Amino acid sequence: MAQDDTFGTNPSLIEGGNGVEPLATQVISMLCERQTVTAAGVRQIALDYLSRAILGKNGFDAARALEEMRGFRLTCDVIVDLYIPQAAMQLGDQWMCNDITFAEVTVGALRLQALLGEASGELVWVGQVPEDTLHALVAVPEGEQHFLGASVVAAQLRRSGCDVSLAISETPTQIAARVAVDRPDMVMMSCARVDALALVEKTVKRIKSATDQLPVLAIGGPLRGNADAIKRKTGVDLVTNTASEVVGFCAKRKKALGLR
Repeated sequence: MAQDDTFGTNPSLIEGGNGVEPLATQVISMLCERQTVTAAGVRQIALDYLSRAILGKNGFDAARALEEMRGFRLTCDVIVDLYIPQAAMQLGDQWMCNDITFAEVTVGALRLQALLGEASGELVWVGQVPEDTLHALVAVPEGEQHFLGASVVAAQLRRSGCDVSLAISETPTQIAARVAVDRPDMVMMSCARVDALALVEKTVKRIKSATDQLPVLAIGGPLRGNADAIKRKTGVDLVTNTASEVVGFCAKRKKALGLR
C-alpha cells in the first residue's frame, strides 16, 4: 500500500494567544488518527468513505466510487483485497447491531459487487505459461448467500493467473459433477455458518467419490472456528481465507506429484 502523506503543523495557526492553537492541534490529531492503518491493514478515512458511499441514499456510481478510492492513493489490488471485504464485514456488524436494515445490507452488498466489477477491470494480471495454468472452482454451497466473498476470491485467483469458474448455490451432487467433468486443480468452498459444515462435508465426500484425480480442497469465508477441527469435520486440505495460500499449496503438490 502506498505510504500516507505526512501531516504537519502550520506555524501561522499555532503562534499567538488567540486560542487557535488548541483547535489546530485537535484538527491535526483527528486527521492523523483517521489516516492511521487499522489492524486489518486499511486506512480508516478511506474505509469510512466507502461505507458511506454504499449506504448513501442518493444512488451509487461504481466508477465514481473507484475514482474516489484511488484518490486515497489506493491501488485496485488493495481495494479488492482489503477494502471491499472490510466494508462487507462492517455491513454485517451494523446489521447484527440493528444499526441498518437487511434491505440496506442487501443494497450495500450489491454496490460492493458493482465496485468489485469496476475494480477488477483494472487489476494487474500475472501471466503463466499456458500448460502450467492452475484451474480453480470457487463454490458457494447451496443455502449460503455470501456471494461477494466468493467473487473477491475469484478476482484474486484470476490476478494470480488462474483459470476460475464459479458455482453459486449448487448442491453437493452438482458441484461433484462439475469437478468430475472439469477436473480443476483446486476447489475453494465459502462457508459462513457452522450449520453449513455438514453440507461442505457432504460435498467433499461426493467429490472424492466422483473422481480419481482429487483437487486441493479448501474452505474459507466468514466462518469462525478452530481450523484443525474444521478440517477433521469436513475432510478438506486447507482452512484459509487467503487465495494465494491455496494456490501455493496446489502448485507445490502438483510439483511433488510430477504433474503439469
